[in-house]
Amino acid sequence: MTHHDGILIIDFGSQYTQLIARRVREQRVYCEIHPPSRDPDWIRDWKPKGIILSGGPNSVYGEGVPTAQPELLELGIPILGVCYGMQLLAHLSGGSVVSSSRREYGRADARIEGGTLFHGFAAGATTPVWMSHGDHVDTAPPHWNVVASSENSPIAAMEHATLPLFGVQFHPEVAHTPRGGEILANFLFGVCGCEPDWTPEHFVDSEIARIRALVGDRRVICGLSGGVDSSVAAALVHRAIGDQLTCIFVDHGLLRLNEREQVESTFRRNLGIDLRTVDATDAFLADLAGVTDPEAKRKLIGHRFIDVFEQEAKHVGDDVGFLVQGTLYPDVIESISPTGGASVTIKSHHNVGGLPERLPFKLIEPLRELFKDEVRQVGRELGLPEEMVGRHPFPGPGLAIRILGEVTREQCDLLRRADAIYIEEIRAAELYDQIWQAFAVLLPIRSVGVMGDFRSYDQVIGLRAVTSRDGMTADWFPFPPDVLAVISNRIANEVPGVNRVVYDVSSKPPATIEWE
Repeated sequence: MTHHDGILIIDFGSQYTQLIARRVREQRVYCEIHPPSRDPDWIRDWKPKGIILSGGPNSVYGEGVPTAQPELLELGIPILGVCYGMQLLAHLSGGSVVSSSRREYGRADARIEGGTLFHGFAAGATTPVWMSHGDHVDTAPPHWNVVASSENSPIAAMEHATLPLFGVQFHPEVAHTPRGGEILANFLFGVCGCEPDWTPEHFVDSEIARIRALVGDRRVICGLSGGVDSSVAAALVHRAIGDQLTCIFVDHGLLRLNEREQVESTFRRNLGIDLRTVDATDAFLADLAGVTDPEAKRKLIGHRFIDVFEQEAKHVGDDVGFLVQGTLYPDVIESISPTGGASVTIKSHHNVGGLPERLPFKLIEPLRELFKDEVRQVGRELGLPEEMVGRHPFPGPGLAIRILGEVTREQCDLLRRADAIYIEEIRAAELYDQIWQAFAVLLPIRSVGVMGDFRSYDQVIGLRAVTSRDGMTADWFPFPPDVLAVISNRIANEVPGVNRVVYDVSSKPPATIEWE
């Protein structure tokens, strides 16, 4: 889908690349992330209003490092190079990049000396910026002017005298660069002439038109999970084609407390969607008997899900042509890598791959250009209830990957009760919306406790709650101690079989958000 008026971000492997995209979209400008292997002809066809070259871990002189073709600078398209992106611009334009005697990482003060990127900044004033680099530009290329400097980076920002080419040695996209948003806005609006028209309303209208044109009078099916993504995808497609849509909800027995009832009431009663629920609990639990390896659990659940879904899809009718999936943009980006090769798979994604290969339907992925917070905004635009739109992410394999060890009906029931108490208390303390994701985990260990006059030898519940912008990095949530005390007391008293509750204070990285 070409927007012809968006920003193209070339990803050189920085951990902050997605953050650049999010910052651009917060200014209501559409953008996409692509690998450096895109050639100038491809870029010309895409017709971007501007190009941002991301940072990255490499040195421009390294062996086999991702680079850009010099022709890129001759396309007449404005370019902003960030960190490694700026070094690349300097390198391609004949400047010199040298390795610093020490890595510069962290806060610095940049002295502004004019320039288009710093429109609205007082000349000669300093502004805090976030540095993260090993190399730096030592001498500016011919026809480039230095427009900002810091103590360790004499060339903290530079721009070409006549062409719309710009480089910054720091990261304007991170929160530690407080005026980074203004710098990006100067590039997007002042230089590229972008329009701030990427809004939920605009997206819904254009996506509905696209879906109607694509589907015609065929029938469409959607696998509903109860999560935000599949719910918004289903509501959007339903808005476009009404009763040509049938949703299939597979209850694998690994859902949260009362989840099935909530989904059924929202979709049947509120939206009037044709929803078919399949209770396949017994089949899923039979598959999982005796299995403890997390990746094996994911695969078994994935395969069984496809089987159940396929069976139910056959009952919908012969005229089904399309399958809706709630794939989001981070899933799409994670499956491409900066060097064009295969990136490391940390865990198999439940929704990218898996479902489509065997099923004889074309895919509709209406959310594949959106980040999670944009999906929530679209859900609100479509009138979905807040308790559904604001829900924390929930993994496809459900409780199976939150029960460390063998998954049984009893363990599922125990975890469901503990998790429900946890979430209930978070809501009661009005903390739910400050947390990206909160859930309980059942640990495969027993510990000694005291219940009344007796020693107990029972299970341990781990609690996880993290704050994050997009799930890429996460910090543990600092609960007030009295809230944790209430949660711990209630779980130990109300959930038979649990005598110990622990709170996980690990960040991502090094830990992942989920335990498995």
